[in-house]
Amino acid sequence: MLSSYGTNNIIVMLTVGVILVGIGVYFFNNKFIAIPTLVLGGILILFTLWFFRDPERRIPEEAKKDHSLVVSPADGTVVEIVEEVEKYYHKEKTKRISIFLSPLNVHVNRCPVSGKVEYYEYVPGDYIIANHPKASELNEHSRIGVKTEYGKVFFKQIVGVVARRLVCEIKEGDSINVGERFGMMKFGSRMDVVVDLNTEIYVKKGDKVVAGQTIIAKLNNRGI
Repeated sequence: MLSSYGTNNIIVMLTVGVILVGIGVYFFNNKFIAIPTLVLGGILILFTLWFFRDPERRIPEEAKKDHSLVVSPADGTVVEIVEEVEKYYHKEKTKRISIFLSPLNVHVNRCPVSGKVEYYEYVPGDYIIANHPKASELNEHSRIGVKTEYGKVFFKQIVGVVARRLVCEIKEGDSINVGERFGMMKFGSRMDVVVDLNTEIYVKKGDKVVAGQTIIAKLNNRGI
């Protein structure tokens, strides 16, 4: 199925695609007009249907039962795992897992944990390439902090050089469940997941992860 987060984009892109195909059909006897417009229209229609797809995901049963487990909030590739001071929510040294999404990945985002949202902030910004080290702070992004029964989890939707919009349905005070859809980053993007320093990380740089399915970490701060 197609994502409801991209309805406006889908309508515009499909409309343009159909118009191009229509022009190609109308000028079918003129190959210099027909071939380019048919090809461009077909590519745009297929790309729209592919990019805005929103497949169902089977959330791991162990993640539903064990709230110490963190699942990937995005499809993509792990590009960085580092220790650093997170200054907005944890306000101490943490571990950060960064996931890069190419335009070919599913861009619908899912909650990495179950818990209560204690912090949310939307930050407008620039549009440098999403896998750039400074993209996390300079690009348009959202910051989300969740308190779980096993510690804090902070995650960020970060748009890239092509993307011009992110969608986030989460707000402060919400209770969220692991694997639930919560938004979308349109076109090439990045997702950062920040966890407590003593968290056990299950992935490594270069791993491919799937939103709502891949378990990426285990929290170890029960009762904090």
